[in-house]
Amino acid sequence: MNTKRLFGRLAAASLLFSVFSTAAEAQVVTHRVPKYTGPAQARAVRPAPSYSSSTATDGVKFGVRAGVNVADVSGDAVNTFNDLAEYTNGAVTQEMKPGFHAGLYATLPLGPRFAIEPGIGYSEKGTVLTGRIPLKQFDFLNAKVTATGRLAYLDIPVLAKAYLTDGLYVYAGPQASVLLSGKARVQAGALGFNAINTDFDVKNQLRTVDFGVVGGLGYQFQNGLGLSAGYDYGLSSLDKNNNFDAQNRVIKASVNYSF
Repeated sequence: MNTKRLFGRLAAASLLFSVFSTAAEAQVVTHRVPKYTGPAQARAVRPAPSYSSSTATDGVKFGVRAGVNVADVSGDAVNTFNDLAEYTNGAVTQEMKPGFHAGLYATLPLGPRFAIEPGIGYSEKGTVLTGRIPLKQFDFLNAKVTATGRLAYLDIPVLAKAYLTDGLYVYAGPQASVLLSGKARVQAGALGFNAINTDFDVKNQLRTVDFGVVGGLGYQFQNGLGLSAGYDYGLSSLDKNNNFDAQNRVIKASVNYSF
């Protein structure tokens, strides 16, 4: 009797354990994340800033430059040509003298928007002075005297360039100019005929080195071509003996090519 009761209790316990195990398994549900089947979305990536080849980011560049000058001499320019002053008794009109310049340069980048640009080149400067012979009895002859100062220099500028936008820049810096030649031509005549046409050398009367500052504006295209316009402002007096005070002034327009 005890044995039957023991087996009965074991059978009931086994039945209960089986029922609870089945119920627990029925309550466990695996959670799965649904797979996304829509179009793929690329993550937006902000592009790194870049600059065109017309700024100072492509390393050292070399180039050639050429253009036209419109030159003048400020201050006591008449005294630089004493012969003319004697002919006209100082009644002189000053005009600007055309010329040209040409040379080489190197552009050394200091950052994405800045560069240093040393250069060397030939540049024509000087002035033109005209006057009338102060004799009333010869007014009807339209007698005139003209003196043209022709000064040639080797310009050595060291420019700082700052790019305002891609391609567009401003520049400024010091410049030393070595005098290569200094000549003057005095012409006097009447009724369209020259009675006097004299050339003389004035180089030994002028300073060998002229110091000044230059500045201007330019645009550099991506194909290497560029345009610029600037102004040379001489600081040194031209006369080495300090008998008069006169300085070079030059307006420049240039075309350049960088490679």
